[in-house]
Amino acid sequence: MKIDVLSLFPSMFEGVFGESILKKAQEKEAVQLNVVNFRQYADNKHQTVDDYPYGGGAGMVLKPQPIFDAVADITKETKNARVILLCPQGEKYTQTKAEELAKEEHLVFVCGHYEGYDERIRQYVVTDEISIGDFVLTGGELGAMVVIDSVVRLLPGVLGNDASAVKDSHSTGLLEHPHYTRPADFRGMKVPDVLLSGDHKKIEQWRESETLKRTLHRRPDMLEKIQLTTNQQKLLARIKDEEK
Repeated sequence: MKIDVLSLFPSMFEGVFGESILKKAQEKEAVQLNVVNFRQYADNKHQTVDDYPYGGGAGMVLKPQPIFDAVADITKETKNARVILLCPQGEKYTQTKAEELAKEEHLVFVCGHYEGYDERIRQYVVTDEISIGDFVLTGGELGAMVVIDSVVRLLPGVLGNDASAVKDSHSTGLLEHPHYTRPADFRGMKVPDVLLSGDHKKIEQWRESETLKRTLHRRPDMLEKIQLTTNQQKLLARIKDEEK
């Protein structure tokens, strides 16, 4: 996968792209990450990328020309690049969206600052508008980092165990079960006996039950959106009966 980011502050990405999973993904050649300062595409000697809004109002608005030209240049060898605008007005980001984007070959993220974007950028350049939540950030950079991290970790071979991403919270439509590691007894706090039993069937049953219990307690809204199996329905009914 190739990912390009258009930002006025490219140095913000150095630490994020140079550490942990994103660094390893590049070393494995699973992804190519590139950050471009779109100010260099401005067609005036002062490299101005923003201007006052027509009709008046507070703040400055990003001009269309630098972003139009930057996207055209970056995608000139790509047929179907997804051009993603980070924006509070966009579609709220989900794991389902991450899985969808992970199937693409080329993603372009446009990170704005100031008051907003010239509307023609939305209308004629962008394919997706994404918001990472119902709040406003200073710019799109932090949102882009969040989306990129969530997408890249889904690419084949990036995680040490590909099953890790498949069983993540939200990937299955439910929250993930609890995890434990050594020691089995930490200051009197013990690992559930079933996990030490070596009985894989019982362990899987425990994990499925705990997955349903955790989702019921923390995100009951998720249970309304997923089609549970017959066994899951029985387990959930049993959990509710036990907690009455």
